[in-house]
Amino acid sequence: MTQQTPDIKEFYSKAFLLSLFTIFYNIIEGVVAIFFGYSDETLTLFGFGVDSFIEVMSGIGIAVMIYRIRQNPESSKTRFEIRALKTTGLAFYLLSAGLLAGIVLNIITHHKPVTTLWGVVISVISIVVMTWLMNAKKRVGKQLDSGPIIADANCTKVCVYMSVVLLLSSLIYEMTGFVYADLIGAAGLIYFSVSEGKEAFEKAKGKEDDCCN
Repeated sequence: MTQQTPDIKEFYSKAFLLSLFTIFYNIIEGVVAIFFGYSDETLTLFGFGVDSFIEVMSGIGIAVMIYRIRQNPESSKTRFEIRALKTTGLAFYLLSAGLLAGIVLNIITHHKPVTTLWGVVISVISIVVMTWLMNAKKRVGKQLDSGPIIADANCTKVCVYMSVVLLLSSLIYEMTGFVYADLIGAAGLIYFSVSEGKEAFEKAKGKEDDCCN
């Protein structure tokens, strides 16, 4: 095996810092969103907070993978990438299940939030931060030719879509009082999340097959 070049080391350092940012930002965002979602009785905002912790799972998987590769530069990185891909895929499936549960609960309870103002504030901040984070992850993922990092960027892209859904549903409720504006959008996110989760597991299986050959 060859030693990592200075450029590769720098890219892995950037990827590691991005994964740490993903973890800590989403922990803060998740706590804030769950708190206000619960206090304002807003299921969409509460679910958005839960999604933030699913993003933390993906960030942890990537951080562990990068740390191990940096500690063992001469060893094969495939087994690390397989684990990270499976973690990301699982996060997508959990996200899909959470969205589906949210839709069902909204339909059954016909619940009306106290206010969705905090949904507007949190979603706008999230759209800005997550769009930057997604693009940064894609760049470093392509530079390292790393499937797991690119898959993690796609997971962040789902969070951008979630933020847009939260923003639109919050604005519509504040302006019209219509409770179920986000159901169709959430259903679309379920399809996207399942597709991305399936793709992550297929990439992991492909790498496992390569190891066996």
